[in-house]
Amino acid sequence: MLVLAALLSVAIGVTVGLLGGGGSILTLPLLVYLLHVETKAAIASSLLLVGTTSLVGAVSHARAGNVQARAGAVFGAAAMGGAFAGGRLASLFSGAALLLVFACVMLVTALAMMRPRADAEGASQLALGRVLAAGVAVGLVAGLVGAGGGFLVVPALVFFGGLAMRQAVGTSLMVIALQSFAGLLGHLRHTQIDLRVTGILTVAAVAGSLVGARLAAKAPAKLLRAGFAWLVLAMALFMLGKQLGYRVPLVAAPFVVGLGLWLARPARTSP
Repeated sequence: MLVLAALLSVAIGVTVGLLGGGGSILTLPLLVYLLHVETKAAIASSLLLVGTTSLVGAVSHARAGNVQARAGAVFGAAAMGGAFAGGRLASLFSGAALLLVFACVMLVTALAMMRPRADAEGASQLALGRVLAAGVAVGLVAGLVGAGGGFLVVPALVFFGGLAMRQAVGTSLMVIALQSFAGLLGHLRHTQIDLRVTGILTVAAVAGSLVGARLAAKAPAKLLRAGFAWLVLAMALFMLGKQLGYRVPLVAAPFVVGLGLWLARPARTSP
């Protein structure tokens, strides 16, 4: 199983480098459902893997000019504080509750990303208050449920920071690295991780992230946005299914996908 998990970690790394997120929403299910790691230990391991992988990916994106350092620093500083607090608060909740919250947050995020909007050319002026508030909120959720938070950071940088999708992807990796390590410190106060298993998976994911960063430089922004949203939606439905015994998600899936298609419809133009 460890060999299979390592191969899947390469794919996770590609996803992180390509989309600026998605590592945690793939890593956590892999650890919990494939390797049967206890939930809170899996959350801490996920933070270490995703943080390291994102740091390497951020360097590759920075070389391509796709990291907005100022936006990343402001958002990242706020997210680190929120992530550390979330990591400490995680001890108050059961593993099952954390996984359910994780799935629900992913579902909302996916549907929000499917809503069409014009892609910004870049962030000329940051609304610091909004970016700080979004950073704290994203960091809190990310630290609580063991997410690097890319599935939250990318939309927040697009909606609140005004970044173009390609810049949001690169800057997200910088933010994810910062808040993942902050969240990890919070979790290590009350849980332990298997460094051998986590180290093997991390090395595999880092290799994949280098490939993903190269692919991101060539992929159209609309394709990145759509791929990101549908990946998050698929994993949200999968995790809801695992936590709720498949009954509710299987019945709700057609309605959720239909809502996603409606949200993703082209905006009407005025005559």
